[in-house]
Amino acid sequence: MIAAIDLGTTSARCMVFDQRARMLAIAQREQRQSFPQPGWAEQDALELWRNVRRIVPEALKAAGLDRSHVVALGIANQRETTVVWDRRTGRPVAPAITWQDTRSGPVVDQIASHAEDFRRIAELDPATYFAAPRLRWLLDNVRGLEARARRGDVLFGTLESWLIWNLTGGPKGGVHVTDVTNASRTLLMDLHTLRWSSKLLGIFDIPEAMMPRIVSNGEVYGRCATVVPGVPIAAALGDQQAALFGQLCFEPSDAKCTYGTGAFLLMNVGTSIVRSDHGLLSTVAYAAPGEETRYALEGPIAVAGSLVQWFRDALGVINTAPQIETLARTVEDNGGCYIVPAFSGIFSPHWDSEARGIVVGLTSYITRGHLARAVLEAVAWQTWEVVNAMTIDSGVPLARLAVDGGMTSNHLLMQFVADVLDVPVMRPFVSETVSLGAAYAAGLAVGYWPDRAALRAHRHVAAAWYPDMDARLRRREAAGWRSAVSRALTIDEAVATDAES
Repeated sequence: MIAAIDLGTTSARCMVFDQRARMLAIAQREQRQSFPQPGWAEQDALELWRNVRRIVPEALKAAGLDRSHVVALGIANQRETTVVWDRRTGRPVAPAITWQDTRSGPVVDQIASHAEDFRRIAELDPATYFAAPRLRWLLDNVRGLEARARRGDVLFGTLESWLIWNLTGGPKGGVHVTDVTNASRTLLMDLHTLRWSSKLLGIFDIPEAMMPRIVSNGEVYGRCATVVPGVPIAAALGDQQAALFGQLCFEPSDAKCTYGTGAFLLMNVGTSIVRSDHGLLSTVAYAAPGEETRYALEGPIAVAGSLVQWFRDALGVINTAPQIETLARTVEDNGGCYIVPAFSGIFSPHWDSEARGIVVGLTSYITRGHLARAVLEAVAWQTWEVVNAMTIDSGVPLARLAVDGGMTSNHLLMQFVADVLDVPVMRPFVSETVSLGAAYAAGLAVGYWPDRAALRAHRHVAAAWYPDMDARLRRREAAGWRSAVSRALTIDEAVATDAES
């Protein structure tokens, strides 16, 4: 059996898969997030580690197995979340700064003059989204940390690094590595050589002594010293690349979108880097020993499922997330109302950290049902914007979209995604493709599955949605969405003008 850990934003999960890629058991624990200041988002890295220590034995017990049945362990994780810890005690020096956090804006401003270096080497534009500005913020703001870093007393990593180090012994010989997909999201890796760039480390003035060794996505990094002692850790991928792998998107132009807290659309572009001119990210899709690296274009959407959570928890309009579909079906359309959920700026393709959320088209006609529909449609229209940019950059029109994640259980949303994209939308039988991708990569690394072609036998479509929207209506609604987004993007300019006057 293969065990896979998915260390996400809101929960940690462990799933156990057999050789036919059937999920035998799952264990899950929710994880706390804290938002101590506007734009700040943190988690307790020790809590995340404690959760992993609990869920792996729970999943094995639920499957009626013990560690002797596990041939390998794979890891997928929320990307860009930044942890720094003491190499001798294993204690984090500060809360983990998560991928939603935007506090490092001043750091990004300071390196703006080096933007061309980042585009040339990392193939990314500097932004608060990535790990390196967060690391620099910690070095600047945690007392004495920079001196400790230069002495080699502390280590940096994203969450797969943190887990692997702890699983393989922590202070007693823990392996300090990061996989290439997570490394590609730091702003510090040369996307061409897959190595840390001394030039980019120098721009941020980050000591290389605290950096993990970059490894591929499928190889044995070490064996567990705890939790499941002796089991090899054989894969690590950022969660969205894991989902791409789990969806079997192995060919150029294959694309998937994972709908979770945010939404993340990735397209496999083959063995050559495709540079985006339309607000997408060039990133690693996956790398295996002895093979050419596969690259991807990505469009991250900051707010998807979290918009439904806001509708439920902050506004109290619904009691449970599934109720939003029932409420949205009480009306035929959005009534001219659009919600742009720029809670802490907008990600791809606009990349405006100063934009703020906005509701456009409110009239006395608007009901709770219209607002519920506008929430769901906001997720679909954000997907549409990313797909448009991806089609232009890749030069290949989207033929179908593979989807996964919790929001795919909302049939109204998935139908609207198919309608606005004008392509079929397919959900696999195993919707937890993040964990499945980590399991696949680990299993391939230890020979549990012979090759990637063998994995296709396990692919089964559970649900499909086909476009059924009049083209004129699509164009009209798209114009309404674009108008709403343009207003959200100019809010910061209006505020600045008012402040000056």
